[in-house]
Amino acid sequence: MTKDKYWLMGPVYDALSWVFAGNSIYKCKCSMLEDPWLKPGDKVLFAGVGHGKEAIYAAERGARVTVVDLSEAMLNKFREAVEKTGKNLDVRIIHADIFKVEEFGEYDMVTGNFFFNLFPREMIPEVLEHLKKLARKDGYIVISDFAYPQGNPLAKLFKNAYWYTAILIFWATTGAAIHPVYDYQHYMEQAGLKMRDLKHTPFLGINAYTSMLGQRLA
Repeated sequence: MTKDKYWLMGPVYDALSWVFAGNSIYKCKCSMLEDPWLKPGDKVLFAGVGHGKEAIYAAERGARVTVVDLSEAMLNKFREAVEKTGKNLDVRIIHADIFKVEEFGEYDMVTGNFFFNLFPREMIPEVLEHLKKLARKDGYIVISDFAYPQGNPLAKLFKNAYWYTAILIFWATTGAAIHPVYDYQHYMEQAGLKMRDLKHTPFLGINAYTSMLGQRLA
């Protein structure tokens, strides 16, 4: 079996995220898991769930949650977190490549939180199209990630420096591709999704993270 690329990063991912961004990344991941976008009973898939605190948050709000990750190290931390809640949550775990999941049209919401940045630019449309097919008609696709560098030159410089610090750490520990911050809104619109909401999460006075919600039209 192929070695888990996250064998080193997996156990410390959440701790490193906290050092790097405080609670901002978690807030960003949860920002669309509220009314009117998420309701009790909704089926939600989290692609590349990692430690998955946001998936637990959704399940605690009554969602029927499916999580997918290729890393067993990440899923082990997620299982521990679910057990620590002491609650009977509706959570299903799939240890697989997201492209092996073919439950098309099954989900009210499909999320790719800090997931797309694992792929090279040329694969983004393909990954997004697959997630789109997993959503039901009129269902939602959510992407939360580093904010696309905008604003004044100083803000752009900070955002780019902040991003490249993060991706270089992942490149060194997991072999992730090095690339600029992706313009996710462009890719979502290109995929035919209707943009319904966009929320920024600040860090150090800068809108460092963004969560975007698009709807798959019937």
